[in-house]
This record gives sequence, structure tokens and C-alpha cells, in this order.
Amino acid sequence: MLDRTDRRIVQVLQADGRRSNVDVARELGLSESTVRKRLDRMIASGEVHVSAHVDPTLVGYSTRAIILLTIETGLVQQTAQLLTEMPEVVALYMLTGGFDLALWAVFTDDEHLQHFLLHRLGKIPGILHTQTSHVLSVFKHSYEWVMPDPEQHSVLVVDDDPDFVEMTRLVLTAEGYAVRTASSGDEAMRSMIANPPSLVILDVMMQGVLDGWDTSARISESPELHGTPVLMVSSITDSDYRSMVPTDDDHLIGNFLSKPVSPQRLVEEVARLIARRS
Repeated sequence: MLDRTDRRIVQVLQADGRRSNVDVARELGLSESTVRKRLDRMIASGEVHVSAHVDPTLVGYSTRAIILLTIETGLVQQTAQLLTEMPEVVALYMLTGGFDLALWAVFTDDEHLQHFLLHRLGKIPGILHTQTSHVLSVFKHSYEWVMPDPEQHSVLVVDDDPDFVEMTRLVLTAEGYAVRTASSGDEAMRSMIANPPSLVILDVMMQGVLDGWDTSARISESPELHGTPVLMVSSITDSDYRSMVPTDDDHLIGNFLSKPVSPQRLVEEVARLIARRS
């Protein structure tokens, strides 16, 4: 089982697998021997594999496809073994549901794909049905997956001021938080539904004068997000719109800080609100 230090080592190497143990140790504030011993243990146990990844599109395999297969009962394992031996097959999965196997394959062009389907896949006994989908774009590769750290809190910073967002991201990242960003209430809600954060930092004035305040209400009303701490950080109290801020809806937020706010004050309030929720 990987602990937090193991995860930090893996994350550094995922970003650049060519970094030496000395480089990794220097970045994480560890000794070289600690990094070396931990990495050796993870490799020996099979928890981590060190390898080079090739982008198929850059080496002549620009056509990608996902192929779903229905296999005759009793022949799934045998068929899977044959498929793993095909050089075009990048990954192969056994499924539940309407299909038995799913494979990710790459080809030089559509003619190569057609030949594979008709003359290679079509000749394997036991395949009853196939469904093929062209892959148009890849938004995330399997090797880009970052192992979640159950001990790490995440903060969603929602503000349309890029300078504030970047400053906040740097400050909180240095404190060990995983930071995501959004520039509007709508974008924030989509992000939170996909991956609920430990805390939300919200500006008030974004798409609308009270966009952030409306978003805090939407968070409170959402069964999946209800109870998520909200820290409002805004300059609206120094603007002509300060009278528009509701005074009877303070229960929607954990606290309100006026901009500009010092990094120390921001970190203290983030930690306090997350600890209070825990």
C-alpha cells in the first residue's frame, strides 16, 4: 500500500520519468536513499512500472479505434489471448454487460483498420459480433492518471481575475492542497459535480454582479454538494454594488474576506473551514 510519500515520488516521476533520484529527493525534501529505497520497493512489488510511452499518432499510427466484441460462450479467454498477440492492439479489457471484450487499437490509416476488421479479426473463431468506433480525440491517456491522495484536501478557486486565481493557486499548492480553478459559477458547478472539492473559494462578481452568491445558493441546494464549505473572497464591499449583497443569507457561506487578502490570512481561513467541516 502506497503512503503519502510514495505517492509524491510517483507524481514527480509521472510528470518526468527521466528525473534522477537526486532530483526527486531535492524537490520533495527527502534524502536520495529514501527515494531510491522506496522506488525499488514499489517496482519490486509491481505497484509501479517504469516505462517509456509512445504517442501512436506521432509514429505513423494516426487512426485509432475502440472495438467492442461479443464472444461465444467459453471462448472469451482463448480469444483474449489471441488478441493480445496482435501488434495493433494497445489495450484489451474484459467487460460485463452486452459485450465481452473491448480493445483499443491503432492503425496507419482507414485501409489498415478495414483490413484488420475483415481479414484478421473476422477470421478468429468465436467472435459473434463487433462494434467499432473511431477515436477522434484523446483528452486523457491512461498514463496521465494521477493516483488520488485520500489525505489531500482539494480547493476549487472560482474567480474571473486570472491574477488572483494564479496567486491563490500558488499559495495553496505550496501548503499541500490540490487546487482546481473556474472562472464562473456555471463552470464551477460543472467542476464540482464531476469532482466535489473540500472547499470552494468564490468571488461574487463574475458573469453577473451576484454570480458567486447565486452559486453558493446552488451549492447549498445540491444534495451532492450540500455542506461544502464556501469562502467568499471579493472586492464587492468596496464597489458601487455593495448594497446588493444579501445580509440575510450569510448561512450560505463559511466566511467573507474582502480583497486584497494576505496569503497567510487566506491559508488560515481555508484550513479553519476545512477542519470545521471535518
